[in-house]
Amino acid sequence: MKVNVSEILKNAKKLHFIGIGGSGMFPIVQIMKSKGYEIAGSDVLEGDIIEKERKLGCDVSIGHSAHNVDGADAVIVTAALLPGNPEVERAEQLGIPIIPRADMLGYITAQYDKAVCISGTHGKTTTSSMLTSILVLAGRNPSAVIGGKLPLIDGYGLAGSGDEMVCEACEFVDTFLHLSPAYSVILDIDNDHLDYFKTMENSIASFRKFAGMAKYAVIANADDENTLNAVNGLDGKVIFFGHGDNCKYRISDEKPYSRAFYSFKLTHDGVTDEFRLNCPGEQFVCDGAAAAAAAFELGCTAEDIRRGLDSFKGAGRRFEIVAEVNGITIADDYAHHPTELRVTLQAAKAMGYNRVFAVFQPFTYSRTKLLLDDFADALSVADQVVMTEIMGSREVNTIGIYTKDLAEKIPGSVWYEGFDGVCGYCAEHAESGDLVITLGCGDIYKAARILKGMLENR
Repeated sequence: MKVNVSEILKNAKKLHFIGIGGSGMFPIVQIMKSKGYEIAGSDVLEGDIIEKERKLGCDVSIGHSAHNVDGADAVIVTAALLPGNPEVERAEQLGIPIIPRADMLGYITAQYDKAVCISGTHGKTTTSSMLTSILVLAGRNPSAVIGGKLPLIDGYGLAGSGDEMVCEACEFVDTFLHLSPAYSVILDIDNDHLDYFKTMENSIASFRKFAGMAKYAVIANADDENTLNAVNGLDGKVIFFGHGDNCKYRISDEKPYSRAFYSFKLTHDGVTDEFRLNCPGEQFVCDGAAAAAAAFELGCTAEDIRRGLDSFKGAGRRFEIVAEVNGITIADDYAHHPTELRVTLQAAKAMGYNRVFAVFQPFTYSRTKLLLDDFADALSVADQVVMTEIMGSREVNTIGIYTKDLAEKIPGSVWYEGFDGVCGYCAEHAESGDLVITLGCGDIYKAARILKGMLENR
């Protein structure tokens, strides 16, 4: 059930954030601080985000203590919070209203007349980052909440003074149904989060609800069958982008202009514009077209869009080059679904490296079990596959699935319990001219840094 955030905040002055150091909380903190609220919060570890929040004037405590919430008018909680948190219990004792992050984000999107909420199984962070780059460089002064770090703004979002907002809209546990989109963007709908949705029909139904919430229009990918099913027959304005003649924004002539880097043309209202992308992989054409379509709808010019796309070289953990040591390139990517793994590895193979080492951390037992053959097929694109044990996250392994089950389906693959094993293998076998790319949505990014150190000390 949604919390009535407007009513809670009507007379509130001080907000306390539990989990304030998280990348998902930071943009919300920035936005609410810009609106004049006194901000405090707590988290378990120091970090770059907390350092930035303190520079904004936020009072951040390390460690969760019951008395941290004393004096707060409302408490905002991260979805990752463990049961029995002493600050939550104290807030309940004192009668301080508790606001889940999803409800807080929904309230924020409702404050902007032109909130563009970008959904999809794949490409949300990249498209949100592209659109934010376009708007920032066009001088539109947007606010943004992004799922990855955007180098242009050195953060995961920003608080602007304009009436436009870019918000990444996550479908997991129907989080995006808490938002108030002016424009709902749907990039694609794939077989993910079925531990929650159970069936693809349920997933599509949720995306349909999200589309129906748009105040002005839905911007939908006409090339994706599931997206078409989600918006088919919807009352209201549906704007298509894609390759079909029914698309207001029609993609054509996409081609590599430099190895794995693509350009494409977009025809709209009788005009054709050409754009170049500076992140590797053909899959980014869809994201670029979606960002361009949204930007045009917001009144940006082709030159605004070209400038923004030219500047964008990827968000954090999206084919992010970590280092080059002894001729070995180390990269990191968030890909954790077979579709994402395949396109990322295909792009890597097209970039001219001698060999591609895929270092993969499977995430959740249910996803690994359900998509086992698809994972094996996608990872086989790499020259060498190196894996860690499955990161269970929110799940307990009641179904008896292990990385060795996946390794048995990938000839020549190896797996280790932890990062020292996978990094040791790569340090021993990778050679000058090779690419080692860490893949997954857990903490596998740490392995890229460990490997860098090993190679430097070799």
